[in-house]
Amino acid sequence: MEKFDFVVIGAGIVGLATAVQLQARRPQARIAIVEKEEEVGSHQSGHNSGVMHAGVYYEPGSLKAKLCAAGLIRTIDFCRRHEIPFKQCGKLIVATNELESVRLQDLSARAAQNNVRCARLSREELKEREPGVSGIAALHVHDTGIVDYGEICREMSALFIQHGGKIFLETELLHIREDDAGVALVALDVELRADRVIACAGLHADRIARLAGLKPNFSVVPFRGDFYRLAKQKCDVVQHLIYPVPDPRLPFLGIHLTPTIDGGMTVGPSAVLALDREGYGKMSFSGKDAFEMLKFRGLWRLLARYPRAGLTEVINSISRRAYTGALQKYCPSIEPHDFVSHMSGVRAQAVANNGELIHDFLMLGTDRTTHVCNAPSPAATAALPIADSILDSIGL
Repeated sequence: MEKFDFVVIGAGIVGLATAVQLQARRPQARIAIVEKEEEVGSHQSGHNSGVMHAGVYYEPGSLKAKLCAAGLIRTIDFCRRHEIPFKQCGKLIVATNELESVRLQDLSARAAQNNVRCARLSREELKEREPGVSGIAALHVHDTGIVDYGEICREMSALFIQHGGKIFLETELLHIREDDAGVALVALDVELRADRVIACAGLHADRIARLAGLKPNFSVVPFRGDFYRLAKQKCDVVQHLIYPVPDPRLPFLGIHLTPTIDGGMTVGPSAVLALDREGYGKMSFSGKDAFEMLKFRGLWRLLARYPRAGLTEVINSISRRAYTGALQKYCPSIEPHDFVSHMSGVRAQAVANNGELIHDFLMLGTDRTTHVCNAPSPAATAALPIADSILDSIGL
């Protein structure tokens, strides 16, 4: 049995940021990370569109709004200090009808409350900025950018090890036992002991919380998002990130165009219910995950609330023509043959037992364990402030 002062569960970007910040605050402490995969950033941190969000969407005063604003600044600073490429190319949120124009005005007001630099564009101003984009108005979010979060994860991992941290890869926890003296973490081939545990388990946050003895009133529901990559001759179709106006009731931002650091352009993602928490293929299926989801009443209540949105996402997932149609609303020149399959991501969405989506960050805990139970977008952008918030909340 190895003994540590602190153990962080999960080597996604939030877990890595927490471990790095903990090292900075407690340089003499023995700190370890436990990760069930063979490399860091294997799931949400490595399967996303690479957007550095500015904070335009989030409820003023929410943790999302506060931490995203700080996170953008700190992510850029981290990239500069460690020579990680990034680019602030800005984002255009495009309204294509009157309802979306009204929602765009609401977004503009929210952005102002969140101190996000934005400018509303008329149809003519939009056409001047982006000739290939069609809309009646747009919101220009100046500071939105792009980065490779997988590279940030690898750099954080290297820094953590360099400063004396230890990472246990391919170590899936089977038991967590807490007593007055500390916490025992039991995996198949190793047992660790820690004074304090911080769990940043992403797609398995609810399961790890239950292992630690908590009874959360929510479950993690996975949503798979399919991304495509535009053919090289189409990669200059836009210069900004181009987003539709989202439905304010839902946490998903819609199918968008995103330039990539390597000069490419991605399209996506969709957001369809997945039957496998780690299922990146369209036919991925896990009996355990599916059974858990189908017996969870909150899922059925959620689906009953948003039947039309759910059906639309299913159609977009199985039909490239329908997927293209969602994109052509604001970028009519793109055809189904202009892009190829790229990757999929699975988003961990916490859903309450009553079927309500949990939109903000959520933490629960016991005497010696702290659990980040919901860390949706913009968690990658906000990882460093999230880490500080976690440590502040437990007095470290």
